[in-house]
Amino acid sequence: MSTVLAGPAAPPSHGYGAIPSTDSGNSSSSGGLNTVLEKDGTEVKVADDVPPLGVPGQEKRFWFQRAREYDPDAIATLPSVYDNPDTIDRYKPRDDWENLHRFNPLARWTWGEEHALIRKIDFRILIFACLCFMALELDRANIQQANTDNFLKDLHLTTNDYNLGNTVFKAAFLCAELPSQLVSKWMGPDRWIPMQMMIWSIVATCQFWLKGRTSFLTCRALLGILQGGFIPDIIIYLSYFYKHHELSLRLGFFWTAMSLADILAGFFAYGLLHMRGVQGHAGWRWLFLIEGLGTFIVGFSATFLMPPGPCQTANWARGKNGWFTPREEEIIVNRVIRDDPSKGSMHNRQPVTPKLLWKSLKDYDLWPLYLIGLTFSIPYTPPQQYLTLSLRGLGFDTFQSNLLAIPWTVVHVILLLAVTYSAEIFGELTFHAMAGQFWAIPFLVWLVVANIATTNKWIVWTVTTLLLCGPTAHPIQVGWNSRNSNTVRSRTVSAACYNMFVQACGIISSNIYRADDAPNYKRGNKALLGIACGNVGLYCATKAYYVWRNKSRDGKWASMTETQRLEYLETTTDEGNKRLDFRFAH
Repeated sequence: MSTVLAGPAAPPSHGYGAIPSTDSGNSSSSGGLNTVLEKDGTEVKVADDVPPLGVPGQEKRFWFQRAREYDPDAIATLPSVYDNPDTIDRYKPRDDWENLHRFNPLARWTWGEEHALIRKIDFRILIFACLCFMALELDRANIQQANTDNFLKDLHLTTNDYNLGNTVFKAAFLCAELPSQLVSKWMGPDRWIPMQMMIWSIVATCQFWLKGRTSFLTCRALLGILQGGFIPDIIIYLSYFYKHHELSLRLGFFWTAMSLADILAGFFAYGLLHMRGVQGHAGWRWLFLIEGLGTFIVGFSATFLMPPGPCQTANWARGKNGWFTPREEEIIVNRVIRDDPSKGSMHNRQPVTPKLLWKSLKDYDLWPLYLIGLTFSIPYTPPQQYLTLSLRGLGFDTFQSNLLAIPWTVVHVILLLAVTYSAEIFGELTFHAMAGQFWAIPFLVWLVVANIATTNKWIVWTVTTLLLCGPTAHPIQVGWNSRNSNTVRSRTVSAACYNMFVQACGIISSNIYRADDAPNYKRGNKALLGIACGNVGLYCATKAYYVWRNKSRDGKWASMTETQRLEYLETTTDEGNKRLDFRFAH
C-alpha cells in the first residue's frame, strides 16, 4: 500500500488541533514525487500513486452554498497530519480506540457522500439528542408554568423561597457537573445519559406530592444533582460524530430544541393546568406528574436508541447491521479524526484519572471562557425567571400568562440560529457571542427608568419580550470551549467546568430580583445593566488574550527551521492547546 508523503512539519492550526490548512497551488514533479506549493509557502511532497486529496476551499459547509459551483463528485477528504509520514505516528489513534478498525489515512470520499451522511447522522443521532434535551428543559423549567397556577400560594411559599429553590437547584446542578462528566467518560455517555434521565424523571414526577417548603427544596436539590452533567455529557457524545464547525452549528439546533421545549411547555401548561380540581388536585401537580412520566419514556427509549459510537450501532432495536454501512463508518471515523486527531487519544469507556483531571483544571488558557460563562446570561435570566409571575402581577390570568411567554421564545430561536450560523460563516466567535449584550442594554435602560407599576401592561410585556428575544451566546461558547481544549481529556473536563460556571451564573441571577425590590425591581435592573456593560469589556479582553497568545506562538514557530519544527513534533511533551502548532479560536 502506498503512503502519503508530506513536508517535514505541519503548519500551525487554528483551534482544530495540529491540522495543516491547505489550498493547493503550483506543483512540480521530481523523482516520483509531486511537490505542491501551498498558499502559506509550505512545500508538501505527495507520492504519484496516492489518491488525491480534496481542496479545503471547495468545501461548502452550508446548504445555501451548494446551489452554484458545487461538485458533489469532488474529493472531500481534506489534508491532515495523517498525510505526513513524519507526523502520522505522533497522531495515530491508540490501540484500544473503539474505531481503530475503520481508521484509514488513505480513505477518500466525495462531497456528495459526506453531505448525505451528515444528513443521516442528523436524523439518527441529533434529533434524538435534541428530544432528550427537550425533556430536560421541561422538567427543570416547568416550575415557571406552575407559578401561574398559584403554586407558591398552595405551598405557602414567598418569592424569596422561589429564589432559594432556584439557587438550590443551580448549586446542586453545579456540584454534579464534574462528577457526572467523569462517570460518563468511565461508563460511556450512551449508558449514563439514559440512567440519568430515568432517575430524575422519577423525582420530577414525585413533585406531584409536594407539601411545603422542605419538600420543595429537597426536590429541587435532587433534580439538580441528577440533571447536572447532562449537557456536557451529550455534547461529548455528539463530538464522536461531528467535526468542530458542524458541532457548533448542531449546538445551535440543540439549544433551539430547548427553546422549542419552552414553547411547547406553554401549550402543555395551557391544557394541563386546566386539570385543576381533577380528583381534588391542583393543575400544577398534574403538570409535574405527566411531564415527568414523559421524560421517563424518553429516557427508557435512550437505552437502546443511543449507540456508543459510529462503529457500534448494531443491536436488536437498531438492526443487526446497525445504522451505518462499513463505508459510512469509514467516512465518519476518518473525517472526524482528520479534523481533530486528539479524538483518537482516548476510547469511549476510558475514565479520566485524578492526575489528568488536575492537569485539565490547571489549563489557564480556558479560564477566560469560564469567566464569560459566569456572567454572560445574567442580564436575561431574572426577567425570564420572573416573566410568568410578572405577567400575573400585571393583571393577566393563568392561561394568558403562559401563552404570552411563547412569542419571545420563537424570535429568540430565529436569532440564535442566525448568530450561530453567522459565527461559522465569518469564522469569528467573540463579537457574535457579544451581540446578546448589546441587544440587552437598551431594554434594560428602559426597565431602569420606567415606572412599571403605572405603565400600560402591554407596553411592559412588549419591552420584556423584546429583551428576552436576544440571541444567546451559549451554543457558540460551548463549541468555542471545545475547540480551544484540543484533547478529549481536556474537552471532557472543560465542558463540565464551563457548564459549572454557567450554573453559578444561574445562582447569581436567581438572587438579583428580591421581594423588597418589587414590583419595579429598580435595584435589580440597574445591576443587570451594569453586568451587561461589564460583559462587553470581558468579551473584548478575552479576544485580546487569544490574539496575543496566537501571535506569540506564531513568532516562535516562524523562528524555527524545518528541522527544528520536526524535532519539536517528535520530542515535545506539550499536549493539547499547549502545543506550539495549535492556535486558539476567537
